[in-house]
Amino acid sequence: MNEIYLIRHGETEWNVEGRFQGKLDSALTDTGARQAEAIGKRLARLDLSFDVFVTSPLGRTRQTAAIVAGCADLPAVQCDHRLAEVSLGSWDGLTHVDIEALWPGVLNGSTPFDWFFRSPDGESHDAVVQRATGWLSERQGVTVAVSHGLVSRIIRGVYTGLSRSETLSLPVPQDVIWRLSSGRVEPICVD
Repeated sequence: MNEIYLIRHGETEWNVEGRFQGKLDSALTDTGARQAEAIGKRLARLDLSFDVFVTSPLGRTRQTAAIVAGCADLPAVQCDHRLAEVSLGSWDGLTHVDIEALWPGVLNGSTPFDWFFRSPDGESHDAVVQRATGWLSERQGVTVAVSHGLVSRIIRGVYTGLSRSETLSLPVPQDVIWRLSSGRVEPICVD
């Protein structure tokens, strides 16, 4: 059986501020820590035997993974750079207001879901799809993975064969576990 249980890191200080983290980091808020704990407890109630526990190497995902591991019986966590958030290059750490002030008009005509890839020196959509595809192709057994909002969208979109626009508009809540199994993605709500 090959299944993936995909988790987004808990809420961070920069999430609250509307600041785009990319490859930069900020700590989980108290809400984010509670979200991670609830996810760990929900995983424990699934009563599954997990083969692999993997996380992005960024601090917010490692912090989430540590909390999740404290609540569920999981293998030792491994880091995989392919689960890291999309780099926005010069835009990492900025807000929409900052971006507009520094690059006037660069976001004109973008949607709430495609602006990420307009950064002059950020990671390309194709590069992210390539790393998501590579990561997915190596999955064996039952995997728990802690990742990020945008890369989670792309992993789920690649897994189900969605178009770019469908993929980028997928939801990215921080209190849901996404089960990827048999070519389908379904949310597992956290109580």
